[in-house]
Order: sequence, then structure tokens, then C-alpha cells
Amino acid sequence: MSTLVKITLAAALFLSIAVPFFAYSMGEKSKGRYKKALGANVMLFFGTLLVSGIFLFNGQADAAETAAASASSVAGMGYLAAALSTGLACVGGGIAVSASASAALGAISEDGSILGKSLIFVGLAEGVCLYGLIISFMILGKL
Repeated sequence: MSTLVKITLAAALFLSIAVPFFAYSMGEKSKGRYKKALGANVMLFFGTLLVSGIFLFNGQADAAETAAASASSVAGMGYLAAALSTGLACVGGGIAVSASASAALGAISEDGSILGKSLIFVGLAEGVCLYGLIISFMILGKL
């Protein structure tokens, strides 16, 4: 991999970790108005994705005739597909866990004997993230 690709992937990883903390702190400062925080998080996520995609494929268009350039372009698309499968699966899993875990805690506070049944649903929601990670490993294994 070239140095630019490595720097781009490192920056995208750093921003994907830092952006949710920024959006959470922005929501805390606005006293519970989390729609702004969610909007900022979504805009920064897709902005990071767009900038990373531009840097990742920068300069690949004029060298597309050679087999090496097309192979690196395919590899770049593979890395992007692996990142998207993990990222979007984790976003969906986080939404599912937030809904199922809060409902499970409410149900457990009413009746403590249903702890095992409610944890099954939370575990199923967390499994979605693992499926996305497995798919990304399968994609990276083909490259």
C-alpha cells in the first residue's frame, strides 16, 4: 500500500472514533437536544467517508489502463466495502441494542425472573455487529 493510502485509512479510523465523542458532547451542551448531535454525527460520518474515498482513489483514473492500477483500484474498493459492511452493521446493531436493552431493563425492573429471556434479545442485536465483521473478514480474505 502506498503511504497516502495508509495515512488516509489511519485518518478515517481516527475520525470514526473521534466523531461520536464530538457529537455526544455537542448533545450534552445543548441540554438534551440530541437531534443536533445525531445530525452532526451523520454528516461527519459521511463527510469522512467521502474525503477518505477521494484520497483513496486519487490519481488512479489516468493509470487505469495498466493491470496493476486496476488491481489496486479493485483492492481499494474491497477495503471500502469491508469498512462499510462493518460500519453500517455496527450502526444498525447499536440502534437495535439501544432499543432492546432499554426495554429489557424496564422489564427486569418489573419482574426479575425474565432476565435470561431479555438478555437473549440484546445478544441477538449485538450479533448483527459480529455478522458485519465476519463479512468484512470474508471480503478482505478475497483481496
